[in-house]
Amino acid sequence: MSTPQIPDGSHVRSVHVGRPRTYTWLGRELVSSIFKEPVTVPVAVRADHLAGDEQSDRKSHGGADKAVYAYAREDEDWWERELGRPVPDGMFGENLTTVGIDLTNAVIGQTWQVGSAVLQVTEPRTPCWKLGLRTQDPGFPRRAAKSRRPGVLLRVLTQGELQVGDQVVLDPPPAHGVTAAAINRIYYGEDRDPAPIFDTPELAAHWRIWASHRTVWHEEDERRGRLSPASSEGP
Repeated sequence: MSTPQIPDGSHVRSVHVGRPRTYTWLGRELVSSIFKEPVTVPVAVRADHLAGDEQSDRKSHGGADKAVYAYAREDEDWWERELGRPVPDGMFGENLTTVGIDLTNAVIGQTWQVGSAVLQVTEPRTPCWKLGLRTQDPGFPRRAAKSRRPGVLLRVLTQGELQVGDQVVLDPPPAHGVTAAAINRIYYGEDRDPAPIFDTPELAAHWRIWASHRTVWHEEDERRGRLSPASSEGP
């Protein structure tokens, strides 16, 4: 039996939840839950969300494959240097701010034991307009996409409870080894072979739908001698 991995110092630095609010952004009234509040008490991990967290757009966010969003404090530190200003935990709308885990290269399907809950990596996050709202910068979603520091979304395999300071124990990764970074490379057209999407059963199902269409686009683009850019909105 493989031994679980405990990266040095890996833990949950902070936990955040939020509810839908209405904002005026770029001349429109829009609803978002990206502004989240820190929680210092134990939080129940339910089948498709953390207790107290409610997604505004259930078509694009939340649900079984996107129950929890994690972003690394190390990546927020990188953004502080990039932007030249403080970037607090929760800036990216994450539920869990982690320490000691390379989320960019997290393996799809790897499971995390956090508190009494078990979570599973399902996909990288693809930036949308909500990051522009959160940072008050309409161009930030594209900048975030270009950074290739997406954080990861997770499904809940075992409901339970987690809290700030909990250790994150990583179970051995699946043999396929497909990472969040690899999925990003396909999405942004840097890797034109969609096979890893179809060969990764733990990947969120909507990626296979996207890749089926994307394969057709690749064939058409090849005939025309070009590759259409991927949308920054995400599948």
